[in-house]
Amino acid sequence: MTDLLPRPLSAEPGSGSLDLSPGTPISGPAQLVDAVRRALAALDLRPAGSESGPESGPGPETIVVGHDASLGPEAYRLEVSAGGVRIEAAGPSGAFYAGQTLRQLLPGSAFRNVPAGGSVPFVRVEDAPRFPWRGVHLDVARHFLPKREVLRMIDLMAVHKLNRLHLHLVDDQGWRFESRTRPRLHEVASHRPQTITTYYHEEPAFDGVPHGGYYTLDDLTEIAAYARARAVTIVPEIDVPGHASAILAAYPELDARATGGRRPEPFPVLERWGISPAILSPLPPTVDFLAEVIGELLEALGETPYVHIGGDECVLDDWAASSEIVAFQEELGLSSLPEMHAWFLRRLADVLAERGSRAVVWDEAFVSGMLRPDTIVMPWRGLGVAERAARAGHDVVQTPIFPLYFDYAEASSPDEPIGIGDAITVTDVAEFEPVPGTWGAQEAQHVLGAQFQLWSERLPDGRAVDYRAWPRGCALAEVAWAGSADASFGARLERHLRRLDALGVEYRPLSGPHPWQRGGTGWRRHRAGVVKVVESMKHVEELTHAADSTRPSI
Repeated sequence: MTDLLPRPLSAEPGSGSLDLSPGTPISGPAQLVDAVRRALAALDLRPAGSESGPESGPGPETIVVGHDASLGPEAYRLEVSAGGVRIEAAGPSGAFYAGQTLRQLLPGSAFRNVPAGGSVPFVRVEDAPRFPWRGVHLDVARHFLPKREVLRMIDLMAVHKLNRLHLHLVDDQGWRFESRTRPRLHEVASHRPQTITTYYHEEPAFDGVPHGGYYTLDDLTEIAAYARARAVTIVPEIDVPGHASAILAAYPELDARATGGRRPEPFPVLERWGISPAILSPLPPTVDFLAEVIGELLEALGETPYVHIGGDECVLDDWAASSEIVAFQEELGLSSLPEMHAWFLRRLADVLAERGSRAVVWDEAFVSGMLRPDTIVMPWRGLGVAERAARAGHDVVQTPIFPLYFDYAEASSPDEPIGIGDAITVTDVAEFEPVPGTWGAQEAQHVLGAQFQLWSERLPDGRAVDYRAWPRGCALAEVAWAGSADASFGARLERHLRRLDALGVEYRPLSGPHPWQRGGTGWRRHRAGVVKVVESMKHVEELTHAADSTRPSI
């Protein structure tokens, strides 16, 4: 049972094995059966007694799925014996994960897109995740990824029992979904004429290549349904009130500089990385505008328990320069502009709550002032601010730069392609503890889980995403599901990589990049030591404004 990844709670091997072949019959409650069949597509499981079953008839039931309401929503039991396969789960998620475990017990051909069976060892598995939030953050705003890449990421998440896909849909460099009520958002804000290719402190150079794209509302409906069928929840992000260049390129009247009758030069969709001074006005018309667009997003996604509203890296200078905004702050009885920042996000959280969704923010929003008590905080600047947020009663999802920013290189080596900095290794991720032992019980109970971040400044396509996400994502899956990586993790990972080979994942080999994955001598060549993780974590406690950010502009 040493091949299973993530590691189950318990796996008791038996003596013997069972042969499973394509067309194996399956029976049980339809909803649970459907989930198992989806996880085990290679077996082409047939409902027992169906006309599409084997020519000799359905035969004895080989896979039986049972409902056990005493299990948690993602828990399952799986037993393989001479009598066949028995799965028990409380709902579709648990049944789906049982199917994924059974898939890992099959030969590696079960991870190819052709019917395949094989011998499965006798075993009894009892399993449930340690954390309910096991996430992947995918930045499609800076570099757009077509729908097929999003669906593929969902498939890879399902293999690893990861269950939250945080889609970063809006940033300075692009707006990435259709709005039928505010069409300039996708008509104007979804593309830019070129993209910067140089690195920090280098003389700026651009590729001269237009870049853009967006998902239609129908695309989002499809993505959300595809995800739900694979036990994944989509967490969309509209990053406000900062990182607003793209929004303001489409609707400049929302610009904080446009208050009081001023008509400033409009911001363009940003062609470079880093922090922009562009910030939305916090006045009521902006809240109304965003509420309208959020309504479209929620309707498209359907069941959307969480919406991320950003709140990070906000430059408040234009708020301070507006007499109208300052007067509004005073009218609200707020003592500072950071408190206005928190008020604005709290107001959007109220809008979401009215629609049955819960707000998620980056940690600057918590540092600025009082949020809705049910707002989830993602503390990217370290475990210190995470502990403070948890102590204040907020649920947190651990997202620290070190070791969960996968846009960082995996080695300090000239062979590596360009990253925002170096280095975060598979071992670093595997050794991460989402609940530090120094935390008290009150703080610990507020940790929902963890997720890795794929910021896409240096990830222009799906091949680059593969290279950065895996196998470090395998380590995060182990930590978030099992709670920690044990001594067997390295050996299990080596064998698990053969499954990724079968799936066609262009991951980074543990020994270093393939020749074609290296940085080379062009724009993606490695630059060592420009941004150091350790240095970036020195002052995490005090960061509130852009001037202190660990993600410098160029």
